[in-house]
Amino acid sequence: MKRTLVLMSILSVSACVVSASQPALTIYNQNFAVVRDSVPVDLKQGVNDVRFTETTAHLEPDSVILRDPSGKTKLQILEQNYRNDPVSQELLLSIFEGKTIEFLVTEPNQPAKIVPGKIIRSGYVPHAQEAMQRYGQTYYRSQMSAAGMTAQPIIEVDGKLRFSLPGQPLFPQLGGDTILKPTIDWRINSDKAGKLEAELAYITGGMSWEASYNIVAPEKSDLLDLVGWVTMDNQSGKTFENAKIKLMAGDVSKIQRREDVFLGNEEFAVQGAAAAPPTVTEKAFEDYHLYSLARPATLHDRETKQVEFIRTNGVKSERVYVYDGMKIDWQRYRGYSMENMRNNQEIGNESDPKVAIMREFRNSEANHLGLPLPKGRVRFYKQDEDKQLEFTGENVIDHTPRDETLRVYTGNAFDLVGERRRTNYKIDTSKNWLDESFEIKLRNHKKEPVEIRVIEHLFRWFTWDITEKSDPFVKTNAQTVEFRVQLKPDEEKTMRYTVHYSW
Repeated sequence: MKRTLVLMSILSVSACVVSASQPALTIYNQNFAVVRDSVPVDLKQGVNDVRFTETTAHLEPDSVILRDPSGKTKLQILEQNYRNDPVSQELLLSIFEGKTIEFLVTEPNQPAKIVPGKIIRSGYVPHAQEAMQRYGQTYYRSQMSAAGMTAQPIIEVDGKLRFSLPGQPLFPQLGGDTILKPTIDWRINSDKAGKLEAELAYITGGMSWEASYNIVAPEKSDLLDLVGWVTMDNQSGKTFENAKIKLMAGDVSKIQRREDVFLGNEEFAVQGAAAAPPTVTEKAFEDYHLYSLARPATLHDRETKQVEFIRTNGVKSERVYVYDGMKIDWQRYRGYSMENMRNNQEIGNESDPKVAIMREFRNSEANHLGLPLPKGRVRFYKQDEDKQLEFTGENVIDHTPRDETLRVYTGNAFDLVGERRRTNYKIDTSKNWLDESFEIKLRNHKKEPVEIRVIEHLFRWFTWDITEKSDPFVKTNAQTVEFRVQLKPDEEKTMRYTVHYSW
């Protein structure tokens, strides 16, 4: 399979100021994005000193690449310097440490006055966040500890030391080494002089997207109305004006320096309402899915933007009641071997009375869907008799390809109760067998009949057989079976089964 790494670079000629054309973003849903641009530049033959000041605050410096898309100009990056310490009062205090500057002092009912003060210590500890991202929690804590010990500035005024600023600092003119926003300085060698539209891109952190779904069920119907949203979050430190935005979905491997090491991206497909042009379009890209917003959008820094990407009606669904009554604290038995699990009579003897409510529907074209749905939160609403919508539960779905079935847990049924009890446990370790029997009582306090799907986990060994049963069952996987029990209104029913293990 062909893999494409989008790693490009940033460019701005130091001798002139140029304006970039429409930017483009491909946002991945675990805190990174690829930023692309086309920037007009005017290079001389040989070495050029270049400064670019329109980058994000979370750029990955080693991801940037510069190229001439026409291939006519050969560019070589001789040196790159990325700085993310924009000028601030604290930074300027550190620049002037050991020097005397003026402070504007204002007091109530007194005229303002200028007081000279020598900066003994600025209190500035840089790069705390960057230290955590690059070097981990230990180095970050060390930096923050240092910041806690030295965060207070020390200013000498009239021969006395103050652990605070005497007033508003008045700094001399900025030197050439200060920057107003994150900046990349380049030394670029060009094989020829000329103007070109440089293609550039870089990978940046601080951007993400996710999907969410709102599902509405009518008062007396299981036909669902579904609306899906894409939510984009920009915490990158840069505003993108009128940008062309794409969303990448699929399990793309991305290694991060932070503790959340691997970044995955979800399979995603979208379409608009039938009566209007789609706001998002989808296509296959390698083994992933790529989604494009139909219109350019401005994504401000610290902004969350939402776009509707799917709206459909008449999705057939089924309300499913599930009783999974085996109550086990798996954390308690972490590290147990299969033999320990098999021989411990205490495991699996506790009962959970709750009957879960599931909403199940097929993600197929015949069911007005048929789209690869990305992982996201699903909220369910039900229309009441007065036509108002009431919230009935929410959960998270995983990435779901087309033609798969979704089963979403929305809560526990108030009027349905389960009771699970073990009635027999017999093991013969010399002959390598174990018999275990259970009795399960189900009560329906509703005024209409229901079907409850009883899930039983045959966890004690891989080889088993149901030797006795009161109700038919289906095997759903190697160690799970499902019984379907019908209950009339206000009915209690008892089902039983015995499982025989051998090894």
